[in-house]
Amino acid sequence: MRILIWHVHGSWTTAFVQGPHTYVVPVTPDRGPDGLGRARTWDWPGSVVEVPPERLRDEEIDVVVLQRPHELALVDRWLGRRPPLVYLEHNAPHGDVPDTRHPAADLPGVTLVHVTHFNRLMWDAGPAPSTVIEHGIVDPGYLWTGELDRAAVAVNEPLRRGRTTGTDLLPAFAEAAPLDVFGMGTQGLAGHLGVPADRCRSHELTQAALHKAMARRRVYVHPVRWTSLGLSLLEAMHLGMPIVALATTEVTEAVPPGGGVVSNRIEELTDAVRNFVADPMHARMVGEGARAAALARYGLTRFLDDWERLLKEVAR
Repeated sequence: MRILIWHVHGSWTTAFVQGPHTYVVPVTPDRGPDGLGRARTWDWPGSVVEVPPERLRDEEIDVVVLQRPHELALVDRWLGRRPPLVYLEHNAPHGDVPDTRHPAADLPGVTLVHVTHFNRLMWDAGPAPSTVIEHGIVDPGYLWTGELDRAAVAVNEPLRRGRTTGTDLLPAFAEAAPLDVFGMGTQGLAGHLGVPADRCRSHELTQAALHKAMARRRVYVHPVRWTSLGLSLLEAMHLGMPIVALATTEVTEAVPPGGGVVSNRIEELTDAVRNFVADPMHARMVGEGARAAALARYGLTRFLDDWERLLKEVAR
């Protein structure tokens, strides 16, 4: 099939485009939000092709994967027709939860796909047929060394997103172990939190360098209060890192007891960080459990098989 999809979520799309289809990605001269084109920081196969909006009317498109409310208007304007539609929802709802109405709830002929069962439960999808296809990860391999007695955190724009991503909890974790916070918009985080610079270092790395850097840290901390299941968490599990995470959204499903410590008690979480940092052998054993669980549930083959079944059904 030829599938039209916008480059919105680079990590998720990297897994999606590993399938057997041709993936048509809009590209504009400014490479703005509606025309980013191919990824520059992820490894995408040659089956991902860039097409300018003015040429899309001439493209044979079998299925459109929408990810943002305004993309349907772009389909009408750029294609002049509506192929079979899938609306992929990456996020948990914001606003009047659990009564938040999904933008695709009243769109005729649209199949709504959630990335977690928690998200499906929380969104009001109205009459729209909805399903769940859980994340899949391109396996980076077992890279954990834990040679640095520090904790890794991966979050984009922690200053702007604040309590949503648990930024206010980082000082407590920084007392338990020095932190390395990876992600966009992390510069100046230690000063903002009033934490000594060595206890909270900021790093903005390319995707290629990120996994190796994270895997050198002893433990992965996931302080997120309210968001969809973070791909960075699943990537850390694939790397073989032990996990310390809040028991919110889908985390309790993703991280089994043998893969880390999941709780809403901050003292229990900070104690877990201290224990992992102090005991590298224990950290290794738990990290191996996290990796085994991630491969079993969030492997790429299962993810692509699930999408293959849905795409064939929608295209028919």
